[in-house]
Amino acid sequence: MANYITGAGAKRLQEELARLWTKDRPHIVREVAEAAAQGDRSENAEYIYGKKKMREIDRRIQFLRKRLESATVVTDPPDRNAIFFGAVVVVEDEDGIRTTYRIVGEDEIDLAQKHISWRSPIGAALLKKKAGDTLVVRRPNGELELTIVSFSYPSE
Repeated sequence: MANYITGAGAKRLQEELARLWTKDRPHIVREVAEAAAQGDRSENAEYIYGKKKMREIDRRIQFLRKRLESATVVTDPPDRNAIFFGAVVVVEDEDGIRTTYRIVGEDEIDLAQKHISWRSPIGAALLKKKAGDTLVVRRPNGELELTIVSFSYPSE
């Protein structure tokens, strides 16, 4: 399965990886070493918590490395006259409510900002459509009719 990501999304993952590797992990390593120097590790809460935190950071570092290695950064759509990955789409539902979505990769989903996956029901239904098209989205809680008002491709 393809792991598509926008340029901005790849940059955010790279920045998180760099922060974890250069700031967070060394800080926790120092804390664990200080806690270990206090003696009995079996009942040392700071040591136990620090080791747990370090494992969490190491897992996240490993996850980010794998995701970035397998990622395909999409910079340009194959056709700017239709909706593809990376597009910002304005839709209107049957009640006249307009919503703006950005179609992004799975590592970039942010529902608060209306960044939806290209594999989500709405994201997948929007692909290859054009302004003025009406589509029916099948969701777990029922069908939703949307009309595409406009779309654009932001420069990153």
